[in-house]
Amino acid sequence: MGNRNGRRWRWVAAVLIVLAAGLAGLGHGLLPAGGIRVGSRLMASELTWAEKMFDARSHDFGVISLTSKVTHRFTVKNLYRETVHIAGVKTTCGCSVGRPSKTTLVSGEVASIDVTMDMRRTRTQLAQKTAILTVVFDRPTQAEVRIPVKATVRKDLVMTPGSADFTGVEQGARSSRIMKVQYAGRGDWSIRQIEVNSPHLAVRAEETKRKEARRLGILSKFHEVHYDLVVDLKPSAPAGPLRETIVLVTDDKNSPRIPVLVEATVEAEFTISPSAAGVVTLGALAPGRPKRVSVVIKGRRDFRIEKIEAETPSGAFRTRVPTSKRRVQVLPLTVTAPTGVRELRETFTVTIEDRVEPVTFEVLGQVVPAAR
Repeated sequence: MGNRNGRRWRWVAAVLIVLAAGLAGLGHGLLPAGGIRVGSRLMASELTWAEKMFDARSHDFGVISLTSKVTHRFTVKNLYRETVHIAGVKTTCGCSVGRPSKTTLVSGEVASIDVTMDMRRTRTQLAQKTAILTVVFDRPTQAEVRIPVKATVRKDLVMTPGSADFTGVEQGARSSRIMKVQYAGRGDWSIRQIEVNSPHLAVRAEETKRKEARRLGILSKFHEVHYDLVVDLKPSAPAGPLRETIVLVTDDKNSPRIPVLVEATVEAEFTISPSAAGVVTLGALAPGRPKRVSVVIKGRRDFRIEKIEAETPSGAFRTRVPTSKRRVQVLPLTVTAPTGVRELRETFTVTIEDRVEPVTFEVLGQVVPAAR
């Protein structure tokens, strides 16, 4: 009887030890913004702390042409109190690439990862193209998130080039690109509709050729159908990057929808530097101590500044208006932060000669009291 009780107590003690070890393991998890700790030890079916930050962890591009370039945007949000850092993005195929919008995310911050599959960079003969991108994190702990992407490749449809590229277009100017669409198959094949979601794009398809053809060494005949896909970027396009996907709707029964990527980098007439998101950072400011910052305004051609005005008469800023006409103007801005404030923010309006719309920029500085 005594031996039986002893064995029973030894078994209970072993269970308690295992439970205690499991609870101790939870102490090494991440702390979400809500304050409840997430354990780092997960069952195989559960998501890791890194996977929980993604809005999706796979993507199917659908049916694409043999030479297409397509893209998809994943959203990543830091759900934890700790800062998260993306160390890199790896891929199993040279035809795909992933680019994060930022690599460091503080608590609650959101970033995007644009995943692109470019069929021009592969010589695959397969109807299904797959790749796996791996997003590597090194903070707060090591983790990896695998993102499989795939596409169904149509060998009877070729687009040249594989996307519409508007790199370096001037803001306010209308610009056009022509893509050649070539189909091999049915003689009555046609593009019925084009779906465009962006108000800054106008797209039309113009049929240029329809003929009967024959493959070398093969008696069977087929038809070639040619279209010009004309993509117009409107003057309303804002400055900065633009990425949209338009869809060609054909009369195919099985795969009627063909995505087409449109990318643009619209250059503003004037750019301000150094700035991030239109704000010039002044850094740390000491109350009553002048600090000089150079603000550079760059135009596409020579221009002259008529005047510079601050939105508020705080007296914290002094500058000198350049008198020469040139493409690059440097504004010497002297800042003297007042006492009793933690932040200094101001908006400036720059009037340009012979230009109706002024140029505006914002400055921001943190006021740090001098150490005693």
